[in-house]
Amino acid sequence: MISTESDILNTAAAWRRDGCAVALATVIETWGSAPRPVGSHLVVDEDGNFLGSVSGGCVEGAVITEAADAIADGKPRVIEFGVADETAWRVGLSCGGRIRIFVERID
Repeated sequence: MISTESDILNTAAAWRRDGCAVALATVIETWGSAPRPVGSHLVVDEDGNFLGSVSGGCVEGAVITEAADAIADGKPRVIEFGVADETAWRVGLSCGGRIRIFVERID
């Protein structure tokens, strides 16, 4: 079953109500070929549970790691993956595009 953006945000709210620390990642910009559109979300809780998608493959893993860091330090961050960035190949974004993702702890 595919999760809708509404499912993802409702899950984030439910996890917060249950007392879990939560971070939300949102695609804020794309250029060229990108697997997910602007506005796509990924929610991550303090235990590493997640729902949604902001890219796919190893990029998701990198975003989940950043989300855990945002939960821990409370600092929002913008991360970027792109073809011109050597991290593109390392995290599996070889599609020729670029994505920027905003990651924030939800309090």
